[in-house]
Amino acid sequence: MKRKALTFALLAAVLSGGALAQGAGLPPIPDDAPVFGSQLMTPQERLEHRQRMRAARTLEEREQVRAEHHEQMKARAKERGIVLPEEPPPRGGMRPGGGMGPGGGMGPGGGRR
Repeated sequence: MKRKALTFALLAAVLSGGALAQGAGLPPIPDDAPVFGSQLMTPQERLEHRQRMRAARTLEEREQVRAEHHEQMKARAKERGIVLPEEPPPRGGMRPGGGMGPGGGMGPGGGRR
């Protein structure tokens, strides 16, 4: 019985340590989070980028990682004759007001006739 309790406590400590590594209060980086310039990266590079993002302790550190990554992807794209935006995309995906909003969907009366 003590062995199960010890195993559980150890597992809980390991899992909480992973949460702390992402930085207190920072939103998690999912494994399938989109990565800017991913079409120019190997799967291993995408994994490493997400790991660097997870290792950042503050939003400022994450922004620095994102900015450096954006510059690397712009340089890589230039080598391949591809044009990427000058500025990194806004973080976090869609923002308030960035969706379709009321009446923008294909609900009643929303489609073409």
